[in-house]
Amino acid sequence: ASGREVFMKKLKILLQFIRKDLLRYTAAIVFSGVAVVLSVISPMVISFTVDSVIGDEPMELPGWLMKWVSDFGGRDALRERIWLLGLVFVLLMLFTGIFQYVKNRWFAISTENAAKRIRDTLYDHLQHMEYYEHVKSQTGDLTQRCTADVETMRKFMANQVTQVGEILFTVAFTLTAMIGLNGKLTLYSLCVVPFIFLASMIFFTKVRKTFLEVEDADSELHTTIQENLTGVRVVRAFGRQKYEIEKFKGKNESYREKVRKLNELMAWYWSMSDLLCMTQAMLVLFISVSWAARGIITLGTVILFITYIRNLIWPIRHLGRVISDMGQAFVAFDRIIEILDKPAEPKDTQGLTPEIRGNIVFQNVSFQYPDGTNPLKDISFEVKQGQTVGILGPTGCGKSSLVHLLVRLFDYQKGSIKIDGYELKDIDKKWLRSHIGIVLQEPFLFSKTVLENIRLARPDASMSEIERAAKIAAIHDSILTFEKGYDTLVGERGVTLSGGQVQRVAIARTVLKNHPVLIFDDSLSAVDMETDIMIRQALRERSKGVTTFIISHRINTLAEADFIVVLDKGRIVQKGTHDELIREDGLYSRIWAIQSSLEENQEGVNG
Repeated sequence: ASGREVFMKKLKILLQFIRKDLLRYTAAIVFSGVAVVLSVISPMVISFTVDSVIGDEPMELPGWLMKWVSDFGGRDALRERIWLLGLVFVLLMLFTGIFQYVKNRWFAISTENAAKRIRDTLYDHLQHMEYYEHVKSQTGDLTQRCTADVETMRKFMANQVTQVGEILFTVAFTLTAMIGLNGKLTLYSLCVVPFIFLASMIFFTKVRKTFLEVEDADSELHTTIQENLTGVRVVRAFGRQKYEIEKFKGKNESYREKVRKLNELMAWYWSMSDLLCMTQAMLVLFISVSWAARGIITLGTVILFITYIRNLIWPIRHLGRVISDMGQAFVAFDRIIEILDKPAEPKDTQGLTPEIRGNIVFQNVSFQYPDGTNPLKDISFEVKQGQTVGILGPTGCGKSSLVHLLVRLFDYQKGSIKIDGYELKDIDKKWLRSHIGIVLQEPFLFSKTVLENIRLARPDASMSEIERAAKIAAIHDSILTFEKGYDTLVGERGVTLSGGQVQRVAIARTVLKNHPVLIFDDSLSAVDMETDIMIRQALRERSKGVTTFIISHRINTLAEADFIVVLDKGRIVQKGTHDELIREDGLYSRIWAIQSSLEENQEGVNG
């Protein structure tokens, strides 16, 4: 896309967020211009008083104002009531302040509303973003884009845009007034401005790249902190505190170096611009005083030019700060747009909503991730309603990918998956997922109470139903031992519970809702064999007629399944019941032999 197309795209997105407050935002810009006009007019009152009221210079006023002064009594009347000119000056400053206040208030309201819409839009998009995008993204980076980058954009809309407007208004009105007073002195007043502007442009070019480096380093720092706090149990368990501290120091050092480079650029610019601005001010002061002494200009004109040169030079100098902040805002906006450009799950506008009972057929299914990895190749098997299917295979063979296809976290590229005669891709995702309960390999618990975590599946569930689900998951008795029972607060990601307890709470949450299809993705791995047997027995009694998929590395967990699918390198290498498979020479019988030997050795040690 061309630069113009990219700019128009950004402008369109920005207007989309500010649209509902566009009238207020535009009015604030207009008020900013009015405030600048009043600030340009107010020094004229002082100049007029010095030259034409206290002094004897001819009165040069607009016709309507000159008529009013004449009717009032002319110069003598104004000299006798000079306090009126002071009152006019105070009123002009008062109205300037009022317009500034309203402008700032309206800018604040409109930009805060826009920032809220940006955050809401980002969060909504993250909820609907394709699952694969979440898998490959870093949580800390996404968090920063939804918080720090949005705040940078808010400041841009509230401050930088207004400051650019004020600078343009100030330069335009001030130059007009200065040229009207003395064109030659105005040219002297502008001789340094091109150099200040050139320095601002060079600074902007360099600082934008540096801002991007700082943002990236800050993102890596956030990600490191987030990962460490999330995985605190692993860090403690393996005594990796020193390693994590050193890793953080490295990221922190990189961030410090990027910020130091940014500060050096800013120091260079501000020092250079300060020198140029002071040179310009001294030049105008020297020339104007010399001309006033020679009678070329009046003392009032000197006062005006000294005031206006400040109004003219300092905003242009400030342009560098505005440009640097805009550079940071552009980087932040690019990072926000990068998230919004990530593909969302396609909406099933005409998705089917059939009755789902649990008859499932895989036929020559192949699946490939966007990065080119092929976890599943030519998968075919059939499951009848109410059957339990065991899935076994080495790590990375495609077990989790297979069940992820069932809930359409990913869509297969080849073959067919049918549920009760309907093609999976034709069924509405939301409808499908509401009928398939899944307990993931790494179950997630929110930082809420145990009760709230279980009730997440069915907010309207009664306490007796929740307790029944907890008993099926063999977690009810454990919950009663907690200090506050079901009202016990679970730490972030379930950190205050053991791995087995987290899995069982997740199982209780899933079985609370009567799904026709249940999936257990290695979700019994952290519980002991006795608890494993209790849970499976309770599930069989409760889930008659429910189609169940159980992924496990334990053959004892899979042995009672109606049939078992053995995967290796993305393909089905064996299918059958437990009794059939242990008699075959293959992966299943080898794993069975190893696990049986280990159990016998363990029993011998215990005996």
